[in-house]
Amino acid sequence: MRKIMIVVLIAALPALVFAAGQRETDGVTTLTVNSYMSDEAPKLAFENLVADFESKNPDIRVEVNTTAHEQFKIVLPNWLTSRNAPDVVTWFAGYRMQAFAERGLLEPLNDAFAPGEFEDAFPEAFIRASSYDGDIYFLPQSWYWWAVYYNTEVFDELGLEVPETWDEFLAVSETLKQNGIAPIAIGARDTWTAGGWLGALNTMINGFDYHMDLTAGNIPYTDPGMQEVFETFAMLNERGYIMENATSYSWQEATTPLFNGEAGMYLMGQFLYDVAPDDVKPNLDFFRFPTMEAGQGYAVDTPTDGYMIPANARNKEAAMRFINYLATEESQAMFANELGRLAANQHVAPPDAQAEKGLEMVQGAIGAMQFYDRDAPEEMAARGMNAFIEAMENPNRIPQILRALDADRERIHAEDP
Repeated sequence: MRKIMIVVLIAALPALVFAAGQRETDGVTTLTVNSYMSDEAPKLAFENLVADFESKNPDIRVEVNTTAHEQFKIVLPNWLTSRNAPDVVTWFAGYRMQAFAERGLLEPLNDAFAPGEFEDAFPEAFIRASSYDGDIYFLPQSWYWWAVYYNTEVFDELGLEVPETWDEFLAVSETLKQNGIAPIAIGARDTWTAGGWLGALNTMINGFDYHMDLTAGNIPYTDPGMQEVFETFAMLNERGYIMENATSYSWQEATTPLFNGEAGMYLMGQFLYDVAPDDVKPNLDFFRFPTMEAGQGYAVDTPTDGYMIPANARNKEAAMRFINYLATEESQAMFANELGRLAANQHVAPPDAQAEKGLEMVQGAIGAMQFYDRDAPEEMAARGMNAFIEAMENPNRIPQILRALDADRERIHAEDP
């Protein structure tokens, strides 16, 4: 199965306009959409899109079923294999989408677009991440960057400067700790938060190509480079830089210490702003994950979110119309501008200064990744993230943890060529 790397390209291309054919039926067609956008801000932004679509398509009523993000991941395979599958589902680009397309569980989206129009609207990197075996199976809506978010009031009060190197990052962490502030917030009850640290530390220590080879199954977890990654993460906890009881917090709950100044930094995606109170947002900023040395190249996580149509969907013509609408410059701007994200449609400019800064950070990177749990096979990623958290809490067991993890790698990648 192909591995996908997202590299964002910015260009001006013609606008995408198309209306897919819908078979006439008596009354109004009900289109069922299953969504993982359960946080208030993205949920409202999506509701606004649905209302706009319905106003433009009065013969279609959209029924949105929202499931919490982590539960959504668990139940999605059941929906896709059901005879009563939803008509549209939210999901992720790249490897995660391709795994379902390979099993024949997704409907190609080619018919939603006139010839060449999908290609005109989206950069080549997004087209690759949305395709499998020559067909389009995914509609990219928005993408975002991961970075180290920090409380500017805390940094200003302590006279801290944004760290560029790992030694500077450790020095900042020590200063925060000495002043009674948790240096690093993390909600490790959601294990994917550890995936962000695994990718960031691995690319910093071993490089971008090494990390992509790891997620492809080509590097053993017992490799000395991976031992250093696991030991570095455990060291942060041993020094008291990671907030106490991190594994008892969800990612949203762990934002509270950052917002109220009890924690200084949080490695997280741009969606952190989705849960930030309005009066806190001006006090938040971000910086790229540090490098080992000044001037060294860096890599970033840039996950891409969007939509798929299950192969067993019952209202495919209406679903294609909805997919087409979601691809347009107008709808992508509505969603991205509301949330401060970067739209996948390359006609849409960054909505604010934060997004412009994020885009510049991505453009300056030597490589961009989807995310550890999107670049690696699902089972491998789950085991890897659990192992990373276990290593944080039990550093003396790192050699055993890595041996067990590598046995998983050999089995899983043998089953998932």
